[in-house]
Amino acid sequence: MSGEPSGSVRERAAALLGWTPASWRRVHGGYTPAARYVGSAGGERCFLKVATNAVTRDMLRREARAYGVVAGDFAPAFIGWDDDPESPLLLIEDLSNATWPPPWTPALINQVRASIEAMHARSAELPTMSEVMPDSLFGWTMVAEDPEPFLSLALASRAWLDGALPALLAAEAACAVEGTALTHFDLRSDNICITASGPKFIDWAEACLGNAALDLGFWLPSLELEGGPPPEMLLAGHAEVAARVCGYFAARAGLPIIPDAPRVRDIQRAQLTTSLAWAQRALGLPPLG
Repeated sequence: MSGEPSGSVRERAAALLGWTPASWRRVHGGYTPAARYVGSAGGERCFLKVATNAVTRDMLRREARAYGVVAGDFAPAFIGWDDDPESPLLLIEDLSNATWPPPWTPALINQVRASIEAMHARSAELPTMSEVMPDSLFGWTMVAEDPEPFLSLALASRAWLDGALPALLAAEAACAVEGTALTHFDLRSDNICITASGPKFIDWAEACLGNAALDLGFWLPSLELEGGPPPEMLLAGHAEVAARVCGYFAARAGLPIIPDAPRVRDIQRAQLTTSLAWAQRALGLPPLG
């Protein structure tokens, strides 16, 4: 795709903005093939995301629904949404000049944690986690049914898995997914930036009402990967969350590459390395091997 959006996309974006950007710059990021641009004219700037296939159309519609009901300093300003059947587009404030960790410092981690807590203190007219992500709830059950993708990663032996599965399955089943908190469920550094007014979270396609501890738990393995503390330093005493978070990655990291999102399996495997060690410690399982 070219460095600028198509003419029809530019026209629809300008109608929502009320001004016509003098220039568009293609930007890259995320794990899907949605097209992303920054538009500017004078002192005005905006961020534009355009769906490019069926997967990104569905995700962008969910994200736009969230921006329509989520309010708080932790979310970017929502500018507008155009639900074209083939190429829906979303406009929000441009955050490219914000600070995007890593590196992480204790102060930055505390700032983000406070913003997550502020988000979790809110509610919104959103579906529940089981409605938004019904296939994400039972990772270790999936591994028990077909352990080969997990074992192919060579992070644990078959003997270790056979011995650990009963405790992992029980802990995963004990972890609630439902709740009344506004939850993001895609918290990673590429979706977190620091602005003058505080941290902001982007990419709200998975937003729902859910378990606040589980939402926080999904951030922690990637935080440790990037030099942050072990997960239990920020979420102590939640072995059930460790098991469910770890199970999510264990069931997926060894699956075939997703053609439209080829980098997803790599980041899932990386997060599995830290979350598996977290679950092993939290449940008192034997050392991995």
